[in-house]
Amino acid sequence: MNRIISRSEVEDRISKGQAIVIFKDYVLRLDKWIKYHPGGDKAIHHMIGRDATDEMNAYHSDESVNQFLRWKIGKIDHKWENFLPPIQGGNFVAIEERTGNEASNLIYQWRVEDTSDQFENIEKSKHMCGEPDVKIYPRIPQGVVPSLNLHEAFEKEIVTDPAILVKNYDNDLVRRDLEMLPSLDPKTQEWLSEEYNLMHKDIIQAGLYQCDYFRYLKEFLRIASLFGLSYYLLYHRDLKFWSAIAMGAAWQQLVFIAHDAGHIAITHNYQIDNIIGMVIASWIGGLSLGWWKRNHNVHHLITNDPIHDPDIQHLPFFAVSTRLFGNIYSTYYEKFLWFDKFAQKMVPLQSYLYYPILAFGRFNLYRLSWMHVLLGLGPRRGKAAWFRYFELCGLIFFNYWFFYLLVGCRLHSGWERFQYIIVSHITTMLVHVQITLSHFAMSTSDLGVSEGFPMRQLRTSMDVDCPRWLDFLHGGLQFQVVHHLFPRLPRHNLRKAQPYVIKFCEKVGIKYSIYGFAKGNDVVLGKLEEIARQARTMIDCAKTMKEEAISESKNSNHFKDSNRSTKIA
Repeated sequence: MNRIISRSEVEDRISKGQAIVIFKDYVLRLDKWIKYHPGGDKAIHHMIGRDATDEMNAYHSDESVNQFLRWKIGKIDHKWENFLPPIQGGNFVAIEERTGNEASNLIYQWRVEDTSDQFENIEKSKHMCGEPDVKIYPRIPQGVVPSLNLHEAFEKEIVTDPAILVKNYDNDLVRRDLEMLPSLDPKTQEWLSEEYNLMHKDIIQAGLYQCDYFRYLKEFLRIASLFGLSYYLLYHRDLKFWSAIAMGAAWQQLVFIAHDAGHIAITHNYQIDNIIGMVIASWIGGLSLGWWKRNHNVHHLITNDPIHDPDIQHLPFFAVSTRLFGNIYSTYYEKFLWFDKFAQKMVPLQSYLYYPILAFGRFNLYRLSWMHVLLGLGPRRGKAAWFRYFELCGLIFFNYWFFYLLVGCRLHSGWERFQYIIVSHITTMLVHVQITLSHFAMSTSDLGVSEGFPMRQLRTSMDVDCPRWLDFLHGGLQFQVVHHLFPRLPRHNLRKAQPYVIKFCEKVGIKYSIYGFAKGNDVVLGKLEEIARQARTMIDCAKTMKEEAISESKNSNHFKDSNRSTKIA
């Protein structure tokens, strides 16, 4: 079907609950596919009304890309200007709700041209596809292209409310981003996309999507050795502490393979890679790969957005953006993240609590994994539906072999059990540091839907510089910039792809952020302290203004009482 579909018709369809996504020049309707989408519903919700060509090509194999066109309902004949998706607060008006001759002509044209059965008898739904129950007010309104010329949007305001303090601070960050980045106008962003795709072709021609399975044999031998060492130290030497250390180190290394499998970067076969990932994550590690994929796919698409990216939504413990001080509604978790009294105590101390809290991060992952599986938050239909039950069996098996057979039966006192669990889990803290390191210090600005895929990934991610011999310790997470640009690239080829990305950045004028591991930690701690300082300032300001208001109220009442006494006298 190659019928030309107008922008107004796309808007009308979205207003009636359809999930319309632009891929190349094709208009795809995906609302019937969402419940089957292996990558979860939220990933599609964030692409509604947008040209998602770069994103869809980056995250899907050639086989999957070839299947996209089965959902096409027509084509566009012009350069597409992105709508703001409903999940991000976009407003869409149905044709029949518009006024004037334009609406009448559109209705007539539609009735004449639309002969498909996909758009018949559609009534206005209670919600548009992906629209939250809570109204979202985007930082950048629909149709606005941020630039330094928008003085009224980013100028500082006189502080009459503590919230204005953090708004001024966020405006400063946006201005800083706009000064450093290429223009957000459509022509520049289209050029960036073309250069990105040329780089992608070079990487494909260099054979970097070919996986070196010998490297995974080495990974298997290293991880098996760690598990074997843990068993030997516990059962033959009774060295419980060091056994727990080896167990945690094995889990830390396993995470990297699960990450590769979740991105279909090992065999590039969806079912095989997911089986590998689920066996490693659920059966051996006690975590849900399905939960991670649903979370991680959104993180990749809307990286470092305080409202939408679950990977930086860690209240009440951490805040990497002052926008999180505003009691925001998380479109991923579908609940408010309150900057309450407890958060106001924790966030000002976050640079000191960063490592202690990450040390216990694995326990939170257990909670999220069980919630995902028990509540059925993943796909319930299609080729990924059976994953839920496979993972449920895996989580049960993990708790049986680790918490019952090893901890419960092998260890004989409550203190020994407690120590083994805590030590083994704290050892995995390194991977939590590695995960947060590449994003916590980076930009959290909302630059609107005019920003293209490659610029967003480079703006919000940083790499970690390390010698080649230490690559095994970082597991590919040190190349987050490269990985975010090419998510399906096998981990062991990320270093080879790095020169292509550096060359691309030099050509288009975008900073390639890379620090050593120690320096990267300093940068993250500095960012956390900077946000903590803003929190302390806002809290102190609110307290001072409240005290002044109370004082003024008392003075006013005293003045009234004095006048009343004078009149009586």
